[in-house]
Amino acid sequence: METHFANLEQAHRSIARERVLADLRALAHDSESLLKATASDMGDKAQEARSRLAAALDRARATCDELQTQTVATAKAAAVRTDRVIRRYSYASVGVAFGVGLLLGLVLGRGRS
Repeated sequence: METHFANLEQAHRSIARERVLADLRALAHDSESLLKATASDMGDKAQEARSRLAAALDRARATCDELQTQTVATAKAAAVRTDRVIRRYSYASVGVAFGVGLLLGLVLGRGRS
């Protein structure tokens, strides 16, 4: 029997997107530090490398902004879908929340005795 969870795959994509965003932010920070550290080197090759690095940094920032916008849009869409499901199955949602709370209370209560 095979089970397919579309939301799980979407969650994995979201986590991967967040990791890419974090890596891009770290890269941008490190690149800015490198540009500042080599500002006094005025050789032709250094200037060329600085200009290429600055261009790559601008592209990385644009990509980071685009990914962040997509992530926000995805999160909003997920919130809307969740709201629809909860409104559609309000009594079931309350029952599930009650059951989870009861189970947590039992598990946490046993740890104290």
